[in-house]
Amino acid sequence: MSAILLDTCALLWLGFGDSKLSLDARQVIEETDTVYVSPISLWEIANKRSTGGLTLQLPTREWFEKMCEWHKLSLLPLSAEVMIRAGELPRHHKDPADRIIIAAALEANLVVVTADHRFPEYGVTTIC
Repeated sequence: MSAILLDTCALLWLGFGDSKLSLDARQVIEETDTVYVSPISLWEIANKRSTGGLTLQLPTREWFEKMCEWHKLSLLPLSAEVMIRAGELPRHHKDPADRIIIAAALEANLVVVTADHRFPEYGVTTIC
């Protein structure tokens, strides 16, 4: 596979070494040339952290920079097309951040690493 996109949970699981990220998903992440993260995931992480729902050992920006370095992650830009597409997607998924990740995957034709069973309802290929 040449490129994939991590959803927010997959990014956190990767960072924490959490077993919720399957061995298959870990292998795909390691073997894929380009592993993308959406900026919306950073927004979600910063929000969770500021409300006390998430603890990181480093400030959010520093944590993300280390994640990019350690796991060779790339930031996938959010274009106007992605944002429009996300706004026009059916509401199968109530989380607007996830709809942005889905729209980004659709626009860039990327497989998404996620455990969310609703992503395929949008025609997105997933790895759990």
